[in-house]
Amino acid sequence: MDGVIYKGSQLIPGADVFIDRLKREDHPFLFLTNNSQRTRRDVAMKLKRMGIDVGEEHIFTCAMATARFLSKQKPNGTAYVIGEGGLLQALHQNGYSIVDSDPDYVVVGEGRTVTAESLEAATRMILSGAKLVATNIDPNCPTAGGTRPGCGAVVAFLETATGKKAASVGKPSPVMMRAARKQLGLATSETVVIGDTMETDIFGGVQMGYQTVLALSGGTRFDDLVNYAFSPDSIIDSVADLASPEVNLREKFGLAAAGEDLMPAVNEWEEMRLATT
Repeated sequence: MDGVIYKGSQLIPGADVFIDRLKREDHPFLFLTNNSQRTRRDVAMKLKRMGIDVGEEHIFTCAMATARFLSKQKPNGTAYVIGEGGLLQALHQNGYSIVDSDPDYVVVGEGRTVTAESLEAATRMILSGAKLVATNIDPNCPTAGGTRPGCGAVVAFLETATGKKAASVGKPSPVMMRAARKQLGLATSETVVIGDTMETDIFGGVQMGYQTVLALSGGTRFDDLVNYAFSPDSIIDSVADLASPEVNLREKFGLAAAGEDLMPAVNEWEEMRLATT
């Protein structure tokens, strides 16, 4: 979302028009976020205040994916949580109890309230047999005041302290990417991921066989693509490029032929960019 729909507290120009088009033409869609702090209602309200009128049903968070995953692994289990309201609510809604001792899982999400005491307690619990689960492994988070450590940084601390490897459920994990597709009721060939981050959004889509669209409105520059062993199917400057009814979305995101090399899409975009600059 951050880098595709908005930057910090500022809406990316044209994002609201694009979402209005999806609604008007009845294209099913979800906003996927690796931030587990907010509930889906909170996320929907943030978008409404920016001019994008969507409901809770359009929001899918890594906290939701994590809670659903755990409820299938161990129904009605217990968790010690390093995180905030969005994660706590998702776990409760999926039958989990939050405890301070002897948990089945130590679950780590985004948070501004991490303390040395909570890290020490989590370390002891993991060494005593609790399984370590991360809502995501993003190392840092952009904020209005600058970059702060993310869930991945806290997880790395616990992995180092315990020698145990965390299971991560958020993007680019297939767990979250598959769950979101199933919630939309789409087939793999009907699913498109639009994101600004190669390591999470695009790689997550590539792993699942979805069509992938890189938006250059966020943290990835075109010149960065040479650093990756995979490529997006399409590249756009921003979602404003998709807002016009003249752009046929179904044709633009048609399923690539089996075995087709995706690199030409990058080359075509570069040729178009050079021709217009």
